[in-house]
Amino acid sequence: MNIGIVTTWFERGAAYVSKAYEQALSKEFNVYIYARGGEVCAKGDPVWDRPNVTFAPGWGSRIYQGDSSMSRTHLFSWIIRNKIKVIIFNEQRDFSIVKDCSKFGVTVGAYIDYYKKDTVSSFKCYDFLLCNTRRHLSVFNWHRNCFFIQWGADTKLFQPVKNNYLTRKEAVFFHSAGYGGFNCRKGTDILIKSFQKVKGPSRLVIHSQVPIAKYGKDIQEIVESDERIEFLQKTVPAPGLYYLGDIYVYPSKLEGIGLSVSEALSCGLPVITTDTAPMNEFVTPGYNGNLIKVTAHIKRSDNYYWPESVIDERDLVCKMQSYIDKHDLIDIQKYNARESAINYFDWSKNSGQLCGYIKKVCVYRKPTKFFLFLTVKFLIQDFLRFSLFKIHKLIKYFLLLSKSYCVSKISRRCDIV
Repeated sequence: MNIGIVTTWFERGAAYVSKAYEQALSKEFNVYIYARGGEVCAKGDPVWDRPNVTFAPGWGSRIYQGDSSMSRTHLFSWIIRNKIKVIIFNEQRDFSIVKDCSKFGVTVGAYIDYYKKDTVSSFKCYDFLLCNTRRHLSVFNWHRNCFFIQWGADTKLFQPVKNNYLTRKEAVFFHSAGYGGFNCRKGTDILIKSFQKVKGPSRLVIHSQVPIAKYGKDIQEIVESDERIEFLQKTVPAPGLYYLGDIYVYPSKLEGIGLSVSEALSCGLPVITTDTAPMNEFVTPGYNGNLIKVTAHIKRSDNYYWPESVIDERDLVCKMQSYIDKHDLIDIQKYNARESAINYFDWSKNSGQLCGYIKKVCVYRKPTKFFLFLTVKFLIQDFLRFSLFKIHKLIKYFLLLSKSYCVSKISRRCDIV
């Protein structure tokens, strides 16, 4: 049987989740990837551009943004060409295309990550749902085919690397900031400020995919003035740079699955993270890390179902300080971190039932009688999307031209003066 995954497909967390599903499903099925698009296109990248991957045309505009800009005719030609029977959508926000796939006779499922209170009921259009955390399961357990698969890491890929942490006296804290920026969902800014209050032999290594300037001037000044902080700006494929640290610090405000938490544990790093789900589903305080107290919850601006957590910064300092004051804790919890990953958060074991779930829900569904009407509808929709995309590009081009013209005119006047 042929299965498709519609997803973002480049160096970022959501794509790695899809990769994990691809590997698990490949044991019994032929898996095809429909790269929906995103901030970056991985076309030509040997890590992401493979024979089973099809890249969607980028037709984004001011009216059609994100997955709503997807070409229906391009997607359905991919379904027909590859004889796709089941599609798993990863973080799909436009439900209309899911309903169209269902009408087309395809069994549709969703990997649960992004939803709002007013969109939860819309997930009934899916034939099945895949929840990787108990938090998500608590919201969608009303669905007739809602499956819980405990998230985990590839414990063979994410392995401890022998370093000199046993001989050195300093504690090295590591943090993965991702695309961070001003919103700092992963708590990078809070961590940098809190680290200023940590005393004793220690270092902080931050891995970011964007420059330090993106985090604001005050954060940049702290990083540049503190010799104990090392800021690394580069894109690194899995297993990443976890080996650079002894303890993983992740004071995240909000997470879908807490991807890096399970990866860090698998690499043998005890984790200091926020005491809220799903992060606290992975960490047992005093065993494989520590949890930071939460002082408040704030609703996110986009009305995401779960609020953001505000951590107790003093407690974060205390948790980091404990590994400096009691250096032997690092060695003990490093061992425990790896053990917890192998025993509870090993994706190859946890995803063992996935193929069985897919077989259970795969139903033969005749395409709608109005297939010809749908085809005409898709062609009209795509014509509109493509036209608006071209208009949007032209407007941007003329705005750029007018801007450069104005700049050159001002500079000429300045030269005359």
